[in-house]
Parts: sequence; structure tokens; C-alpha cells
Amino acid sequence: MTYTISDLHGYPVKKLEALLDKAGFGDNDTLYILGDVIDRNGDGGMSVLLWLLERPNVRLILGNHEAMLLSCAFVFDEITDESVAAFDAEKIELLSNYLLNGGGVTLESLRALPGDKQKAILDYLRACSLYETVTAGGRDYILVHAGFDNFDKSRPLSDYTADELLWAWPEITDEYFKDIHTVFGHTPTKCFGEEYDGRILCTKTWTCIDCGAAYGNEPVLLRLDDNKEFRL
Repeated sequence: MTYTISDLHGYPVKKLEALLDKAGFGDNDTLYILGDVIDRNGDGGMSVLLWLLERPNVRLILGNHEAMLLSCAFVFDEITDESVAAFDAEKIELLSNYLLNGGGVTLESLRALPGDKQKAILDYLRACSLYETVTAGGRDYILVHAGFDNFDKSRPLSDYTADELLWAWPEITDEYFKDIHTVFGHTPTKCFGEEYDGRILCTKTWTCIDCGAAYGNEPVLLRLDDNKEFRL
């Protein structure tokens, strides 16, 4: 079975495990997390990242928050005269933007880890893909963090930039590919209308599964094989 969830933003790993247990998730199943496990709440998602390192059947697709963390990885470099000299206005802006987006708790949690664990997590994030294509229940899916900015059905997936996949902000009237269904997060479903708050939103060509865990809602786990939803 193939499962998806998105935008956990510091959701406790024990609650994530309980949700997976409720769904009957096992070693022969695969879970795709569609980005943004980090920042904003709790330990900043550090316990989930450490959990991911030990879970070969759970795959993280890069989110914009992971991308922001990677853009600020210089804060973990050894402090030398050269590194201090290289700390320019661009790096200050990157770090300030990340902190404004809730990255402080994640940087604090990551800094508290031993150096080898810091490296393992950063290397893991650098290896994450921007999207995956899967088949489940006889249907084809594109799994991506934010949908598609500047969408054109004639554009190959490889033509989209990282920013177009990480920062898209779709309208409810947008339509994507007709022959392959797109599943994404990033935009809390309540942004499409208050009636969708805390709920998965499915249209003809795409499904948004960011149910607002960053703002206190419980995340929803979606099994793609039969479109069954699971909640704690």
C-alpha cells in the first residue's frame, strides 16, 4: 500500500507512529511525506528527521522549509576567519527569512545534536527528490510539495525549477494533468475556503493534503490505493 501525508511542521513522532499504526502501515508499505516536516512547532521536526533516517520505506519529498534549512546550512560550518568573512548580506537575508518562517526551533534542535547526526540529517535532506511518480490502486500519481507554478501541460516535469515546485500557491480552479493525478501540500486547505479547514481537498486533477498541522490541526494520512483517510 502507498500512503501520503504532508506539512507535519514539528508534529510529534510518537503521534505520527500512532497514526500509521491505526492505518495498519507495515514494512511492505511505503509512506511519502510531501515536505515540510520541520519548523514552527515542538522540536522543529528533529525527532521525525531522526526517525526518517531509520525508515527505508518512508520517503521525504523536499519541501520549501527543508530547502530553507539547507540554504542556511552554513550556520553549522566551523567558525574560521574565512567563514566569518564569507558571512555576507545574502547569508544574513537567507537566515533572517528562515527565522521569520519558524526555523529557529529547528536550528536549535539540530545544533543540539552531535556533529555526525547533523551531517547525516543535512545529507539526507540534500538527497531528497523534488517529486515522485507512483502508481497505486491502478491510478498514476505525481507527488510534489506545492503543486506547479507556471503550469503548462506540455512542459516535462524535469523542466520545472525547484522554486516552481516548492513555492506554488494554487487556486481551487487550477487544473493540472488529466492523465496523472497530482497530490501536494504546502497550501493549507483552509486557504481554499473555511469549509475545507482540517480536511483533504480533492479536485478533478489534484488533491491537497495540507490540513493545517502547522496551526494546530491534526494531519490526515491518505492511502492512495483506495483514497481512504486516517486521523487520530
